[in-house]
Order: sequence, then C-alpha cells, then structure tokens
Amino acid sequence: MVHVAAPERTILSGSILPQRIAFLGSYLPRLCGIATFTHDLCEAVAAAAPATACFVGAVNDRAEGYEYPPRVRFELQEKELDSYRRAADFLNFNNADLLCVQHEFGIYGGPAGSDLLALLKEVRMPVVTTLHTLLREPSTAQRSVMDELANLSDRLVVMSHKGAEILSETYGVPDVKVDIIAHGIPHLPFIESSFYKKQFGVEERQVLLTFGLIGPGKGIEHAITALPAIVREHPNVVYLVLGATHPHLMENEGERYRLSLERLADDCGVQQHVIFYNRFVSLEDLKEFIGATDIYLTPYLNEAQVTSGTLAYVFGAGKAVVSTPYWHAQELLADGRGVLVPFGNSEAIAQAVCALLDDPARLETIRREAYAMGREMIWPAVAQRYIESFKRARADRVTAPRATFAEWTLDNRPADLPPLRLDHVVRMSDRTGIFQHAIFNVPNFQEGYCTDDNARAFILCTLLDELGGKPPEENLEKLATTYLAFLAGALDVERGRFRNFMSHGRRWLEETGSEDSHARALWAAGTGAGRSRNEGHCRLAAQLFERGLDAVSSFSSPRAWSFTLLGIHEYLRRFPDDSATTAMGAALTRKLVKSWTDCATNDWPWFESSVTYDNARLCQALILSGPWMPDNEALEIGLKSLHWLVSIQKTQAGNFRPIGSNGFYQRDGARADFDQQPVEAQSMVSACHEAYRVTRDPAWSAEAKRAFEWFLGRNDLGLPLYDFATGGCADGLHPDRVNENQGAESTLAFHLALAEMNCAEHLITHPPLSAS
Repeated sequence: MVHVAAPERTILSGSILPQRIAFLGSYLPRLCGIATFTHDLCEAVAAAAPATACFVGAVNDRAEGYEYPPRVRFELQEKELDSYRRAADFLNFNNADLLCVQHEFGIYGGPAGSDLLALLKEVRMPVVTTLHTLLREPSTAQRSVMDELANLSDRLVVMSHKGAEILSETYGVPDVKVDIIAHGIPHLPFIESSFYKKQFGVEERQVLLTFGLIGPGKGIEHAITALPAIVREHPNVVYLVLGATHPHLMENEGERYRLSLERLADDCGVQQHVIFYNRFVSLEDLKEFIGATDIYLTPYLNEAQVTSGTLAYVFGAGKAVVSTPYWHAQELLADGRGVLVPFGNSEAIAQAVCALLDDPARLETIRREAYAMGREMIWPAVAQRYIESFKRARADRVTAPRATFAEWTLDNRPADLPPLRLDHVVRMSDRTGIFQHAIFNVPNFQEGYCTDDNARAFILCTLLDELGGKPPEENLEKLATTYLAFLAGALDVERGRFRNFMSHGRRWLEETGSEDSHARALWAAGTGAGRSRNEGHCRLAAQLFERGLDAVSSFSSPRAWSFTLLGIHEYLRRFPDDSATTAMGAALTRKLVKSWTDCATNDWPWFESSVTYDNARLCQALILSGPWMPDNEALEIGLKSLHWLVSIQKTQAGNFRPIGSNGFYQRDGARADFDQQPVEAQSMVSACHEAYRVTRDPAWSAEAKRAFEWFLGRNDLGLPLYDFATGGCADGLHPDRVNENQGAESTLAFHLALAEMNCAEHLITHPPLSAS
C-alpha cells in the first residue's frame, strides 16, 4: 500500500500544540478547490484540538470579497501587495502561534504568486506550507518563488511521495523538512451505488462520473469520444459531468469549453448518455453524486499533477477509477487499485470502462481495496498528521527563532512604495494614443503624439498586467490595445521602419523616425511578444518586432543598439530558439563592446566621448547580454561602466544627481547638473536592478532605491517630482524649481521605475541566455 502518513521520525510527544493557529488560503464560499481544502483542514484541526483557537485569513480574487463565516478573521486582496503586509501585521499583533499556508501559484498576486512572500518575510510565527502544485520544470519566476517559499517555511507538506521526490531533486529541499500527508477526504459509508441512484432516477443505469471545476485541462472530450464504443457494449451507461466552469475561465472565455463538449456529444450521437450539471455542489450533495457512481473518470491531460482532490474523494469513497497517469493517479492507483490509460486515448478509456463493467467481481475488489486504504485519508486522521507537523515546526523554531518585533527597524524592512495611480496616464491618452506633452497637468494637443511615448506606455501596461497590481478602475488591456495599435500604425511595412511623430489630426509628420525611436518601438514589441498574456497582443507584437528588426543592422546609435538588445531579451523569453534574433543580439552586443573598447580609458570608462541621455541603458544592455561574449567581457564592461556612472551621479549628501540635459557631460569638460530628467532616474533604477539580479550584491539594490527616491524628493532641491494627487510626474528639475509640466515621457518614467521597484520585490528575473 502507498504510505500516506508522515515520514518515520520521532514523534514529539512533549512538544506543545500551538494555541492559536491561523490558516491562509482561499476559503468558502469562494468556488475553488483550495477554498474547500482550507475550510476542511481548518475544521478538522479545530475538531481534533478543541482547546486550540483556529482562524482563517481568506484571499479574495475580487474587490467585493465574499460573505465569509465567522472563522475568517481577516481578508487580503489577491493583487494588492500592501494587503499581504497588513495581513502579516495582523498575524503578529494577534499573537498567532503558527501559520498554515495553502500554496497554489494561481491564488496569490504577483508573477507566480510572489506577493505571498511579502507576508512570509514579515510574520514571526512558524510557518507550515502545504504545496498543492509542484513543478518539475518551473519557469524562472516559479523557481524563484519556490526557492524563497521553501526557505521561509519551517515545514513543507506534500500529499504524495512524488511531491517529496520533486522537492528533493528539483528544489534541493532536505527530506527532514518535508511531511507527506494525504489529501483529506470526508468519511462516506461503503454503500452500493443503487442506494443513491434512485434519488437521481438512474437506478437502471451504470453511472460514470467526472466532477470538479471544468476546464480544458480536464480532458473530458476524450471521455465523450469514448462513449460510442462504451454504449455499444453497455447501452445503459450515462456519463455525468458535475461541476461549474472555473470562474477564471468564465471571465476570459465564458462557456466556450462546455459548449464545445455539448457539440461533441451531439456529433458522437451520445446526447442521451451525457448529463452536464453546471453547479458547484455542496459537500452533502457531492456525497450523494459520488454514492451513485459506478466508475469515476479522470482523463486529465497533464502528467505534472501531484495531487487531485477529486481523485482522493472518490477513491476514498470506494469507487473504481479509470484515469490517465498523472503523478497522483500513478501513486494512488498502483498495484491494481484502479486502471490507468494513456493520455488523450479515447479507445483505451472505452476498453478500460467496458472491462470493468464486464467483470463485476473485479470491480467490487477494486472498490473494497480503495475504501480500505481511504480510511487513512479521512479528515480526522489527516488532522492528526497536521498537528504533528505543527508541533515539529514549533520545535524547529526554538532552535532558529525569527527576528523579534523590536528588530523591525526601517533598515530591516522593505521600503514602502507609492501606490499605483494611473489617473494622469489615462488623462494623457485618447483613442489614438498617449499625447507627448502637457501644459501643467493638461494634455497639449498641439504637440500631438510620438512612437517613443506610446512604446513606453505599452511596456508599462504589459509590466503592470504581469505584476497584477493594477487599480480595479483602470482597464489596462484597453490602454495597452490603444498603445499597441499606435505602434502598429507607426510601422511603415515597406521600409521596415517605424515613424515617430504624429499630429493631433492623425497625420504622420515624417517618413522615418530616428534610430532611437525605432529601437524603442522594437523594445516595446519585444516586451509584448515576451510577456503579454493577451494572445492577440502577443502575436501582433511579435509580428512588429520581426518586421522591424532587420533595419537595426545598419544603425550607428549605441542607444538604439541598447534599446534593441533590451527588446531582443524580452522577445527571447517566449521564443528562445529564434536563431536569427539571437544572432542579431550577439552582433549588437559586439558593436556595443567595440564602442566601449574604442573610447574607454581609465579616467573615462564610457562608450562615447559624452554622457548624454538614457545613459544607464547601455550598461543594462551589456549586463543582460553577458553570455553572448566570451569570458563574460560584456558583463564586466556593463558592470564597470555602471559603477562609474553611479559614481558621477551622486552628490556628497548621497543623493542621486543625474547628468543634466542642459549641456550633458563632455570628456574633459564640466558636467551639466541641470536640467535633470526623469528618464535618467528610471534607467538607473532598471540597470541597477539588473546588476543586482546578476551579482546578488545588495549595493546595487541600494543604488536603485537611491535613484528612485530622486522622484520623491531626495534630490538637489529636496522637492518631489511625482505628484501623488494626479499620478503625474514633473518634466524635470531646474536649478531653482521643478518643471511643473507633466508630460508623457516623465510620467511614464516614474511609473516604469515604480513597476521596476515592484518587480524587484516580486523576484521577476530574465531567463538565462544561451551562449550560442
């Protein structure tokens, strides 16, 4: 039999049971499997330890929340980073003795659910984390989150031996930190299905069941395609598909998948043998549906599923199961406790179902063996296992305590960042694009639009969508569509070049834009291709990128090379095997390195004879492109030049002072201290964060923070450029005042820098490059 209990080790009988246990996850009445699990686990532990106070922190996926029961003591908004910190404060001030976290990438905000880490970094009590999903091949963001999650958790709970194996082999988590505890199930009596069939009017029929939230990954189409062959042998079969469409799928696609299944049943001629019950049923109703079942089908399409609550429920109720061989099914149904069939194979499903229906004795044996094993999975038994894990976490924490509240000084906590406010970005935009300039905080129609700013605006929308921190009142997708449409209109397909300036009357003012504006458009297109979750945006952005890339081979501007390199790295996030784009990236890297070697000296370690604008982007491009040059030459030049740039842009008081645009900085000449431009602070934030991601030297994070605080008033005049009331940003810093106009470039520079600061907290990184 599969061992579902915790690994063998000494039971800490003398350990003290936590008196106040907090559970964190989604929670009923929210419709999702994690919500059901969190509820059931909390209630089971509360019943097993009645002297313990159990309470819940519920994660909301909508602003209005839910009507929670009294067990829920606090709530946090999935996509609001500050709410995670407030939740940590609540837990600390209410003296929770232990926090039990339900982890699934999709229920927490930030890329790969990284917002959860902000909470875990600040709580003082031991943390036991149940992992509902474990990936053998995680994305870069998922790997970063999992590594940090494992580090911040005192103990990790998995529900299968496969999960423990992945934790060890993929993530390097020591076995002694892991508890294997089966997915809990309700206790159901072992009763013949005929008892329940009468309630549904199917007493003369053989019932096949699939239940759970419905979505394409369930593979239900393969079960329906198998039905004609099953019905030929067993004409009384009925297939019941029980469950609502997943709420997030409903939001994005509606009932497209369910309707396609209904059409498929019609095409297969089995309409009279398929029942869809489009409801999220209560536990009591679910027990009756399971009771009426003869064979349970899980034709899932993805092997990488380490746990399935629906499989555990039905298996533990003593039902025969026909399943595809995803990891949990392989383990639970081994040794003849069920039937495994290949993925996507309707013929094999039909053969397996018919074989069981043809052999009632075998069917009964499978049922009884499953039911016997399921007694170890009922919630009272599982609750006892969790209580032992909680005791271990408390004992482990005694030897490695966390910082006390007194040590929560500002230097030990993440810097508070301004909340996102896009009022001025929206104000500056119309159905054509974003206007270039403003008079104070009013768009200046006379100056029209430019590709540069629409490229910046599209990058901002894409990053904010990835971060998941957009204000609910703003439609980022609508804004992103407008900016991307502008970029598409800016491309002259015949020339393969982007135009830059457009009048308010929507007339292009030039046949070809500058090299820098073309490259910035490519940067935006690469970002859309590499990061956008909107399929249409992704495909159009990739098309624009591919059509505009060749022109860069003749460019002579180091900044254009750098902007293009940044776009290439973004594009390769999604298309890493594009050899032509990789070759272009390597060629531009060589050009930028040559620009350095031709110009740089010990006293002037720079790419040109002057330091002008968007300077840190040159350094950032080489830091990203390190693997494309032998012996890390590009990386070393990028870091060395950035170190020098930091040194010449810092006052004696320790403030960031960018090179002024009123004269710039010529070799052997005096540097201009004013007019200081927001794009310089933004580019420094980005480049320093990139340096930190490569080197993990915290000094680079400190420099990024220093540059960002320039916007907030840590500058030569001690005056903020960011307007907290409007969400706009002043156009520059003069010797005696702040420029009161809030143009697009400046406003977008602030919001992009803010997004970059948030990206650093969310552990967003670039995937590693191939040296080829």
